[in-house]
Formats: sequence, structure tokens, C-alpha cells
Amino acid sequence: MNGKIDYMLSIFSRSKYLVDLIEGMPDFHNHTLPGIDDGSDSIDTSRELFKGYSEIGIDHIVATPHIIGEFYPNTSKSIGEAFKKVKEAKAGPKNFSFAAEYMMDQHFLEILANDDVLTVTDNKVLVEMSYFQAPINLTQILFKLQNSSKAPILAHPERYTYMHSKDLSKYHDLKTRGCLMQVNMLSLSNHYGKSIQKMAYQLIEEGLIDYICSDVHKISHLEKIKEIKIPTKYVQNITTISANNGELLRQHFN
Repeated sequence: MNGKIDYMLSIFSRSKYLVDLIEGMPDFHNHTLPGIDDGSDSIDTSRELFKGYSEIGIDHIVATPHIIGEFYPNTSKSIGEAFKKVKEAKAGPKNFSFAAEYMMDQHFLEILANDDVLTVTDNKVLVEMSYFQAPINLTQILFKLQNSSKAPILAHPERYTYMHSKDLSKYHDLKTRGCLMQVNMLSLSNHYGKSIQKMAYQLIEEGLIDYICSDVHKISHLEKIKEIKIPTKYVQNITTISANNGELLRQHFN
């Protein structure tokens, strides 16, 4: 009888829900500010998103709208104004601030030159690349960041399929150039496809992932996050990575 019980317990302990591993963790990659990118389209939507975060135990949020040339020509001013609207409407959580997600391109170099960069905290800057190819001047951009005493956090590295390889050499190269890396929660499911999911876990297993965030654009993303189960072999990795989020923003909200 005991053998049967042990067997049944082993079946049900093979995975854990992601939300149980990230409860209380700050999220610093999301598109929750209204009307300025492809995320929230209104204060009401933002309010719904923040409620959804609360339901999964996240109440420390740094909103990070896109800044992408002519597509999302946001500035520190436009982002600050959107943040102010949320605060005035009392729609956001108590622990709430803003930064940006910067596309690494020529426009970003101009922003760096003008010293108008919104950091996640201290000197950490959330950056991304095109899904089609890496910037031709990527080395130059990373060098400029270092010269500006900024440390890049590369958003969702698992989604850049042109970097995929068995030896992960391109990822290792970016790490040697000072890049920190942030995996998307949804990448731990098949939301973006099986190859993205496989690479996400491979990067985690290799110890290349520093942080985990939601990259939420709409409420359905939060609903999917609630359903994600993490295989037992990765539970400790995810627990450690989520703790890194807390350490990064420990003083930010105090």
C-alpha cells in the first residue's frame, strides 16, 4: 500500500506551477502603461492587468514600454506621462515604477549619446533585438553601453532563433560582453513554439539566464502564465532566477 502511495506522490510531484515559484517576485518587463505601445490600450485595461498580476502574487512592477524608432517613438517624457495617468487613476499597484525596453538600433545610440536612458534600476537597461537578425553594429552598441556605465539586460534571448545552436556560442559571447539575460515566462510553455521553449530551458540549464519576467501585453498572457508547469529538474533553477529579480530591485521599492 505504501509503495502505491509513494508512486502516486511521485507522479504528482514531477512538476510545479510557475506561479508558485515566482510569488512575490518583482516583474520588470511588461507592457502595462496605456496607449503608448502594443500593450495596454487604456487605463481600464491597465487596471485589469494589474489585478491579474496581483492574482499570481506579483505586486512590484516596473512598466517597460517599447522604444523602437518610428514604430514606438516613446521618450522618457511620454512614458512618464503615461505612468502619471495610471497613478492619478489609482490603477496601479503600490509598488510601481517605469523604465523602457529599448530596441538596440541607431536610434538607441542617439538616446545613449543624449544620456536620456530609463534604467530598470541603478545602471541596468532592458534591451531587445530584432527577431529577424542581430544589429549589424551590436558590438558597437554594447561598447557604448559599457562606456556609459550601463549594463544591458537582454530581453527574451530564447526568442532570437538566429542565435540558436547546440553549443550556445553566440549566447556565451554576449555574456562575455557584459550582457545579462532575461527569459520570458511564456517561453517556458509552447506559447511561442516548441523550439523557443526548448531553447529557454537549455539556456536556464546552462546557467545563462539571470532574470525571469512576464513580458505581458494582454490579460490572456497572464491567464496562460497561470497554467505553466515547470518540470522538477528546473524548479531550483527557476527559484534561484526569480530570487535574482528580488535582489535586483530590493532597494528600488524600499
